[in-house]
Amino acid sequence: MERKIPSGLGTTFLVHVIVAGVFGLVLLLIPDMYARLTGLPVMDWAMSIARMLGATQIGLSVSSWLACKETSWDRIKIVLQMQVVWSIIGTFAAAYGVIFGGFPAVYWTDVFIMAAFAVAFTVFYYRA
Repeated sequence: MERKIPSGLGTTFLVHVIVAGVFGLVLLLIPDMYARLTGLPVMDWAMSIARMLGATQIGLSVSSWLACKETSWDRIKIVLQMQVVWSIIGTFAAAYGVIFGGFPAVYWTDVFIMAAFAVAFTVFYYRA
């Protein structure tokens, strides 16, 4: 018997497409402007890392887009598992950066966004 995709998961994937896509494009294309706006110093090596994070976010956004259009649990399960792991680790990494890494307080916004996706994706995974 085919497992059903939990109601609301498609919407969560779609919201993730938008949020991750916007953050990804900003980090990929204009990381120096983002750093200045959020109070981080602009350093060449950090901008290279930001671009890699931006590319990662765009990749995750595309995977969410593909998953959001699917109707089969078997075809989205691994994407959802990856989103659960990524968002949980990302939440802790972002929080560590703010608490111990000297990131400006505005980065708490990133922590809360990642935490919201971690909760949503984890709840949907266990609901299925």
